Amino acid sequence: MAAAAHRYACQSCGATAPKWSGRCEACGEWNTIVEEVPREAAPKGLGRGAGRKIELVAIQQAGPEPARIVTRIGELDRVFGGGLVEGSTILVAGDPGIGKSTLLLQAAAALARDGRTCVYVSGEESAEQVRLRARRLGLGDAPVLFAAATSVRDVLATLDSSDRPDAVVVDSIQTMYVDSLDSAPGSVAQVRASAHELIRFAKRRGAVLLLVGHVTKDGQIAGPRVLEHMVDTVLYFEGERSHQFRILRAVKNRFGATDEIGVFEMTDSGLNEVPNPSALFLGERDRDASGAAVFAGVEGSRPVLVEIQALVAPSSLATPRRAVVGSDSARLAMVMAVLDARCGLALGGNDVYLNVAGGLRISEPAADLAVAAALVSSLTGTPVPANTVVFGEVGLSGEVRQVGQADMRLKEAAKLGFAKALIPRRKSSGKSAGATPLEVAEVDRLSDLVDRLGGDRGRGA
Repeated sequence: MAAAAHRYACQSCGATAPKWSGRCEACGEWNTIVEEVPREAAPKGLGRGAGRKIELVAIQQAGPEPARIVTRIGELDRVFGGGLVEGSTILVAGDPGIGKSTLLLQAAAALARDGRTCVYVSGEESAEQVRLRARRLGLGDAPVLFAAATSVRDVLATLDSSDRPDAVVVDSIQTMYVDSLDSAPGSVAQVRASAHELIRFAKRRGAVLLLVGHVTKDGQIAGPRVLEHMVDTVLYFEGERSHQFRILRAVKNRFGATDEIGVFEMTDSGLNEVPNPSALFLGERDRDASGAAVFAGVEGSRPVLVEIQALVAPSSLATPRRAVVGSDSARLAMVMAVLDARCGLALGGNDVYLNVAGGLRISEPAADLAVAAALVSSLTGTPVPANTVVFGEVGLSGEVRQVGQADMRLKEAAKLGFAKALIPRRKSSGKSAGATPLEVAEVDRLSDLVDRLGGDRGRGA
């Protein structure tokens, strides 16, 4: 029998090549191609009667709701969609040191204290290291079972020989390996095979499987892209290591919404829940400073108020600087172009810096009007009234368009003590603006906002 032919696979995108090269032709990454030995091909001629008959069921038959396991960590349960589902697989990814292991250790300890059997498998840390972290977090007495292992065969043999665990944490999937493959742990083939075997165990035994995933320098989950398709839920843990806020965001969830977020604060005793993130994001706001506007946004089912800061300064460069933190640079360029072309403001020759305070990342178009308000305020030196919230989408012709869930945004602003709101004009049928507890000012065009913030000084600049 001929020996299996060697092949070369890219560790970034999973593409295969017949020979090694320094650069992957599929994704363009350098030094990501490694040698792998493929598995033996399955026999082609199966013949009749080789398979087993599969029972077909009617899809319209109503089945029971999946059972949920509540961790009693409210922000975590919110992102999961109400709790963990038995037999599901969850992938948690994030930058190094962001707090992934801390979060999952706290979740495992909460489940164990509730009488659940939880196993924590670490391929990166020893038992003593995890024990020290548990003591620091105040979880030293939690009955969590621990194992330091990297062999998937050993892990599955251990789990199968004991009572069914309710939850298994694997930290991390990039350190696991299947001994039937010759490639190194962390390679595309090893990550795919290890995840496949672990997911099969979780489905067979009805256990919740939580995988920790590393990310690349571009913020994508390391390993094959198929890993995200194999799991039921993909969560990204976001935030700056130098900042205390952490955002847990769901980008895929077969058992819940994909636009929910959980907000945590990193402290010396671990991650603490932030049930009211709006108050936390606005806690250090300078009410009298120009170049800042409070945006009333919506993340999933939760309204969140954040401060958008802008700085417009004269530039001495041929190509002025554009720096954006926490928002979309393309939408900033669009809003600036509309302010220049439709409102007569001279922004093009200035350096422009935009920041979303608190570490939250905003992607919804409803932030356009707040971004414009911050830019105009910085250019003219006129502060946006401190008790005012702003939201609305800006069109290329300068019109201000309506956004969804306006009433929810206004109610959250009123709860936090805001008295006024600057919003698009409501043209469709629905609740009137007078039904809200705020004093609402409606604008049709972006030029109306500019006039309110002393736009004449900006046009004359």
